[in-house]
Amino acid sequence: MKYLLGIDLGTSGTKTVLFDTEGKVIASSTVEYPLYQPKNGWAEQDPDDWWRAACTTISSVIAESGVDAGDIAGVSLSGQMHGLVLTDENGNALRKSILWCDGRTGDECAEITEKVGKDRLIAISANPALTGFTAGKILWVRKHEPETYAKACHILLPKDYVRLRLTGEYFSEMSDASGTNLLDVPNRCWSQEILKALDINPDLMPPLLESCDKAGCITAEAAALTGLKEGTIVAAGAADNMAAAVGTGVAAPGKALTTIGTSGVVFAHSKTVQIDPAGRVHTFCAAVPGEYTVMSCTLAAGLSLKWYRDTFCKAEIEAAAEMGKDPYILMNEEAEQSPIGANRLMFTPYLMGERSPLLDSNARGCFVGLSAIHTRKDCLRAVMEGVMYSQRQNLDVLRNMNVLPDDMVACGGGAKSPFWRQMMSDIYMMPVKTTVNTEGPALGAAILAGVAAGIFTDIPSACEALVKSKEPLQPDEARHSEYEKVFNIYKKVYPGLKDVFADLAALDA
Repeated sequence: MKYLLGIDLGTSGTKTVLFDTEGKVIASSTVEYPLYQPKNGWAEQDPDDWWRAACTTISSVIAESGVDAGDIAGVSLSGQMHGLVLTDENGNALRKSILWCDGRTGDECAEITEKVGKDRLIAISANPALTGFTAGKILWVRKHEPETYAKACHILLPKDYVRLRLTGEYFSEMSDASGTNLLDVPNRCWSQEILKALDINPDLMPPLLESCDKAGCITAEAAALTGLKEGTIVAAGAADNMAAAVGTGVAAPGKALTTIGTSGVVFAHSKTVQIDPAGRVHTFCAAVPGEYTVMSCTLAAGLSLKWYRDTFCKAEIEAAAEMGKDPYILMNEEAEQSPIGANRLMFTPYLMGERSPLLDSNARGCFVGLSAIHTRKDCLRAVMEGVMYSQRQNLDVLRNMNVLPDDMVACGGGAKSPFWRQMMSDIYMMPVKTTVNTEGPALGAAILAGVAAGIFTDIPSACEALVKSKEPLQPDEARHSEYEKVFNIYKKVYPGLKDVFADLAALDA
């Protein structure tokens, strides 16, 4: 029996899962690590914390499973996107990694836009300059920490650093590289034009592979630290969202997923590159070689409901604790008692500003239509509807780009709620399903390892064999019509309040 190892390097921790070649989970292990915030709006992690977590979790799953390490055919990684890792000539990290959620690079993003040109940047990198992306972080270090930058010999992304420690080889791959603002996304290569405009030495950038390519083998040193066998094949891996897409079967045109986690994502697969000229959604390289993805990012999806729970649902939290239930179950039951439209109450989920489709960091959450008639159940329903209207706006952007999904998978914590999934199906007017295996990113990484090791022919056929779905929820046309009435009003709220949001932001200046 052969096995595959998927390592999911997240922001809160690293989770390693051992699968058999039919996608069954054999063992899993998670190790958390700290997030450093030296200033408001900054976010950093120590790359060596990631490496130690990888070593610990790999050792744990091998020990727990009792599997002979020689039967592990391949290893691969899924990783948080956009983080900057600078290493010296020996591969040692020169500073903590500046993460995807770090917001310090506003000035650098303006500089990138000016030097490359807004339209040209989107045409080449498929995305505008955003503080989350990697290029601005490189410019920030060069400007504020010139001595560190001068020592840099390699620029890597988070999972690429861990893979370096496993194999001794410097590589990146297309899906993660397309979140740097430095990749020529249509041509799947580093953009010499952008690198020249930003005065970044191309020699700092690692060679590029496709996600399922072999990126090296486990070294003797890594074998001693992890328990893996020296010489085990390691695949290039993929960015977390792209690995999750593979792990949920979204690896062919017409397939899409909606994630309701802390943030929210609508993610669709495309055979060809599709770019939104306005930059409202992101275009990235898919984990499938030569193919692409289009995805949105709503910054406060599940976070909106968590905020409401923590602020206004003390009674539900206490009652749930006494009953041994998740408080979200009680909150769902309350929300379901309110009608579609929450008795003419709407909520905008802009608690952290908004990326897709607004690109406005000044946008803020609000209840619209609040009156003395409204109760907590109306507010709960309005929050949940507001998140889904935001996701629907992004789905409409994808549809206007001729990325037309007809198969939707629901993922993330919000997908556990049948009520929220049915709302999604009705608002989208599409069937919505979930997968049997919930280890999306780790399973996606394992599938990539299986292709690199020759266990599977290609990614789509592996997904067909390994990813199993539950019976989908079907949309109801009558409910869809009711939601459409509210959605058409919802779309007017942000344009009507845009200047108000800007004026509120100016009060802090």
